[in-house]
Amino acid sequence: MTDIHIPSLRAGATMAIAAGDLDLKTRLAQESARRWQMRRLSLRSPLDPPVPDRPGRPEKPELVPPKAVEKRSVHTLPGRIAMLHALAHIELNAVDLALDIVARFATEPVPNSFFDGWMQVAFEEAKHFGMVRDRLRALGADYGDMPAHDGLWKAAHTTRNDLTARLAVVPLILEARGLDVTPSLQEKMRETGDIESADVLKVIYEDEKGHVAIGAKWFRFLCAREKRDPARTFQELVRSNFRGQLKAPFNDVARAEAGLTPSFYRSLSSISHA
Repeated sequence: MTDIHIPSLRAGATMAIAAGDLDLKTRLAQESARRWQMRRLSLRSPLDPPVPDRPGRPEKPELVPPKAVEKRSVHTLPGRIAMLHALAHIELNAVDLALDIVARFATEPVPNSFFDGWMQVAFEEAKHFGMVRDRLRALGADYGDMPAHDGLWKAAHTTRNDLTARLAVVPLILEARGLDVTPSLQEKMRETGDIESADVLKVIYEDEKGHVAIGAKWFRFLCAREKRDPARTFQELVRSNFRGQLKAPFNDVARAEAGLTPSFYRSLSSISHA
């Protein structure tokens, strides 16, 4: 990978998004992040390829509507495999979403530290995908063995022309959801005796706190620059760019540590008037 030609950060991110070979995708994401952090890449060049509307994917898994993905109990081995498969799919999408924020918005007037943050996210999401896939393989399965849904990419694609909206939807809704559900999932894995999977979830949970914090930091930055109230702007953007209500329960403590206070999301919750 060190001998591969990456003309710029935007080109490296775009090449990784487009890659259908998942080993190549994660290596390109991490190598682009390394070179950018070492300041061995320019942000963009006139020769950069266009950012694809859809990420490259292997033939499997088959992508189906969210409701068609079967839910199973994690207290059985097939159930744990299904949960880990769904998690691998989420982490793979998260790799592409972090790269897409970099590639698609490389011409935005933001400091280079914006791209530092999102390439760190891309690097860590690639690490997470590898960890979950290794765990699946240890249990006798692999990513692609069962169907997965396409909801995450579709949710993000609606915000492809608006960076503030993208930050509202991806880190502050989709990633923040991980802070809500991962601790109880970790506990369930420990109860079943699957300590290895619980340990993988712990790494993901700790890293995701940082990802939400990066999202909140830059969301607040853009709102301040435009003299907009962050909580009110978040609510407006969610209502216009995200289908459905935000689901409780919320991990208010972890969210607040990441800069996402209840004033942002409580009024959007399905139990806000309860």
